[in-house]
Amino acid sequence: MRLPESQVAVLEAASTDEKPVGELADETGLKPEAVTRAAFDLRDDGLVAIDERTETTTTLTDEGEQYVEAGLPEVRLYRAAVDAGGADGAVPMGQVVGASGLEGPEVDIALSNFARKGYGRIDSGELVVDADADPDADAEANALAALAAGERVDDEATLDELDRRGLVDRDESTVRSVSLTDDGVTAMMEGVEVAETVDRLTPELLTSGEWRDVEFTEYNVEADAPEERGGKVHVLRQTAERVKDTLVGMGFQEMEGPHADAEFWINDCLFMPQDHPARTHWDQFALDVPPMKEIPEDLLDRVESAHREGVGDDGDGYHSPWTEDVAREIDLRGHTTSLSMRYLSGYAEGDLEPPQRYFSVEKVYRNDTLDATHLLEFFQIEGWVMAEDLSVRDLMGTFEEFYRQFGITDVQFKPHYNPYTEPSFELFGRHPTTGELIEIGNSGVFRPEVLEPLGVDCDVMAWGLALERLAMLVTGAEDIRDLHGTLADLDFLRNAEVIR
Repeated sequence: MRLPESQVAVLEAASTDEKPVGELADETGLKPEAVTRAAFDLRDDGLVAIDERTETTTTLTDEGEQYVEAGLPEVRLYRAAVDAGGADGAVPMGQVVGASGLEGPEVDIALSNFARKGYGRIDSGELVVDADADPDADAEANALAALAAGERVDDEATLDELDRRGLVDRDESTVRSVSLTDDGVTAMMEGVEVAETVDRLTPELLTSGEWRDVEFTEYNVEADAPEERGGKVHVLRQTAERVKDTLVGMGFQEMEGPHADAEFWINDCLFMPQDHPARTHWDQFALDVPPMKEIPEDLLDRVESAHREGVGDDGDGYHSPWTEDVAREIDLRGHTTSLSMRYLSGYAEGDLEPPQRYFSVEKVYRNDTLDATHLLEFFQIEGWVMAEDLSVRDLMGTFEEFYRQFGITDVQFKPHYNPYTEPSFELFGRHPTTGELIEIGNSGVFRPEVLEPLGVDCDVMAWGLALERLAMLVTGAEDIRDLHGTLADLDFLRNAEVIR
């Protein structure tokens, strides 16, 4: 019997006992995919049998490895509560959190799992611990430790919970083993020779005419082949490009501007009082850099006057502290409305005559708590229309037309308060999978206190929409962290498409 060289090598390495493809690859020096291809061809000739089984491999994520070293947040919270005397009664939650060393998202993780695991309960800002709870018997903590030590964990319920929490990755793979059949044993006893075969038709074979005499390798089109994944445009970039195309098609021009900007452009021009809670370091990122000098003095004076005295006969201002030093401080922009202020004031492009339409799709930065709908940095769809006699109907109609381009036809509006717009509306869209209403933007008509200092004497309606939340509605993603960041779902990103 004459067979291709790879098939002869696999046949000679195989035995009547099952051998995994990986072991055969080591013995033959062939790549695992070459062994698999040869084994399938031999199986078709009845010379070998192939056994297939699915194996699940569980590995720790970076967060899981961190908790192996430091302990699960809920376990650390329980131990800190016991040390603080919680076993004898309730202790203030703030005291326990501080003693536990938990920071940022770990606090929310600890609190959400504390009661679930029976460590105790949260009552009016105090922790009441269960003195009978045993953190040393925590199934999830023990499973993490076992996985870190290379041991097998068979508790599927615990593994499912660790997977849900993003502490482990579970990958399924097909493991194949090869064994000789009776016909294969007979063929080996009778002798198997290597056939000189070629696996492709080359220019040399064509020009020499040798193609008439060579034996070509047969291909099994049903055999597994290694998966090749090419690059593709990220789903967020797809969404952003489609947003830009849609708005340009609606007559808008694109704005550009700095990511780090003066408080003046980010907040003061928006009639946001300097003692507003959203302007503290808890909500925005302040930079330790020299203050901005290039701010038009006349504009600075007009904005200060609006804050102190108000605008118009009925204006009253805020009667709150306002200083030029704060206005010149540099922050990472918490919204791209800073770009709108630069353009509306004429600082960016010169004086603009109505009607005008401008937009941007740019990154903004906020000190939020990470969850399914919030990130510390994300993309905002900024837009505004300057024209005479604009109404709320114009604003709502613009949104309905914009979202209709993405197949979203049930946008809902809710009255809202903003320091810089009146009237103001939040926008909501219904998630296609969960049916949950998700806030997708904020909007309104700029107040005179914003427009008059900028030198604008007509109406301006404006909005800030969330690009990631639009992508969630378009693709069906249920968690914003599936789209980008360290927890991104790569399989989802490879398959998600934003139809353009």
